[in-house]
Amino acid sequence: MSHWRRIRSLRRSLPAMALTVAAVAAAMAPVAASAAPDETAAGQSATSSGWNDYSCKPSAQHPRPVVLVHGTLGNSVDNWLAFAPYLVDRGYCVFSLDYGQLPGVPIFYGLGPIADSAKQLSAYVDRVRTATGAAKVDIVGHSQGGMMPRYYLKFLGGAAKVNALVGLAPTNHGTTLSGLTKLLDYFPGAADVLAKHTPGLTDQVVGSAFLTRLNEGGDTVPGVRYTVISTKYDEVATPYRAQFLTGSDVKNVVVQDLCPSDLSEHVTIAMTDRVAFHEAVNALDPEHATPTTC
Repeated sequence: MSHWRRIRSLRRSLPAMALTVAAVAAAMAPVAASAAPDETAAGQSATSSGWNDYSCKPSAQHPRPVVLVHGTLGNSVDNWLAFAPYLVDRGYCVFSLDYGQLPGVPIFYGLGPIADSAKQLSAYVDRVRTATGAAKVDIVGHSQGGMMPRYYLKFLGGAAKVNALVGLAPTNHGTTLSGLTKLLDYFPGAADVLAKHTPGLTDQVVGSAFLTRLNEGGDTVPGVRYTVISTKYDEVATPYRAQFLTGSDVKNVVVQDLCPSDLSEHVTIAMTDRVAFHEAVNALDPEHATPTTC
């Protein structure tokens, strides 16, 4: 199904005002050619590709399972059609979840309140830890999926269960969608409508109550390694440097600093960018990191 066909499908499911911004924000998550109609089918599709295999046991070389967290309007399969197999091929146990579902809205997830989504992540991490026997997991997330786990780490006890968080174009300090959300000021009541129907979007707007609470007192928590991988061509999580974190165990990376010819933007950095993929693996296994180049 094409990108625009999915947007037309989404229009039939959401209120009109919410859809206006949802269409604008569609770039916040990859929309791939195939999609699962529900979580069961998504899990089956992923398992057939080697991930979401709950019989997988982490190896001595890669002792922690990797949990992949999709972006806004994404899902557990579409967001990771390239990166999940990339990790599996390198010997990782890989899992991905759906979160932030709205009633009656299939395929397009990450639209619910982000604090509630973090609770879904918490339960999923416990499920993965139980299945694999691992004390901790590593998390790789895209866009909202790179930011939302920080709420889990900070407020829901996740710091004791997570070794590393890697964010691909994460909305850590919010976004103006290249200034488009400023248009809300011209439509009295529009922000209230969006907050009611698509809180997963409005929680990511610069200055939101959610982000204010998340970032109060510092970006990080002790005991977790953080890596942010960004592209200067990001047109959604803007400005791209707002994705960066500050803390004692943080590495902020711009893919163009490693490969000046890299043209990835917000979606492709998680979908197809082998520079970002390689740097993410370096972050998961820093003791065996190798130079990332074009």
